[in-house]
Amino acid sequence: MSILIGKQTRLLVQGITGREGAFHTQQMIEYGTNVVAGVTPGKGGEWIHGVPVFDTVKEAINATEANTSIIYVPARFAADAIMESADGGVKLVICITEGVPVLDMIRVQRFLKGRDVRLIGPNCPGLITPGEAKVGITPNRFQMSGSVGLVSRSGTLTYEVMQALNDKGIGLSTAVGIGGDPIIGSNFIDILRLFESDPLTDQVVVIGEIGGTDEQKAAQFIKERMTKSVTGFIAGRTAPPGKRMGHAGAIIQGGEGTAEEKIKAFEAAGVRVAQQPEEVAEIVASQM
Repeated sequence: MSILIGKQTRLLVQGITGREGAFHTQQMIEYGTNVVAGVTPGKGGEWIHGVPVFDTVKEAINATEANTSIIYVPARFAADAIMESADGGVKLVICITEGVPVLDMIRVQRFLKGRDVRLIGPNCPGLITPGEAKVGITPNRFQMSGSVGLVSRSGTLTYEVMQALNDKGIGLSTAVGIGGDPIIGSNFIDILRLFESDPLTDQVVVIGEIGGTDEQKAAQFIKERMTKSVTGFIAGRTAPPGKRMGHAGAIIQGGEGTAEEKIKAFEAAGVRVAQQPEEVAEIVASQM
């Protein structure tokens, strides 16, 4: 079983006529995702990879009944694109764009408050339900479905852990990249709650990194609310304080957000923490 995306997904692509949008639209179609529409203002009436292009999200939804949107527009337009999707009636918005200004995301958070819409990202790889649908930039080679859910702040580590699991014959229900920016839509707890409620997800993998306290909050949720086995990995063990490591949110400031703190919190919650990404698969296999 999957969470958030699957055969029921009807996807529209914002920024479909751009280089990244067009490329990944083709990749998603080849994977089997039901891409029903694209949106680029001023390009309505065109077709990209057999997908009709509309000027606005509302026009696209009215014509195609799209229920999910993915955003590949430049950073300066990303906030408006997110809000346009939410206002148009889409229930799930995935923003791949990186470099979205923090002030723009504060504006997005305020706009989404109280609305029945879920945001994944920005600056994330998106989601994949192996064998059913891919909404994002995850490589198409991952086709093995199974009962392990994965949620991660890191795109690259998501792929590495998925490959390690596949190499051991372990498939995933859904993998969700939530992004590593300081302000994002859905967080660890939001996704963990969905996996906990999914009857066909038996285990969960959490991939965190330095910076902030989201992993500590997730550990508390796992300790208090999760009944399923959770395996963790924290990137950035050797990162020096004050130096950003990759993501905008991956920085140790004021002595807070270290890998050691996060690992300690996970272990206190009964989460087995891998030393290396490939060790995640070994721990998961031992708990099956």
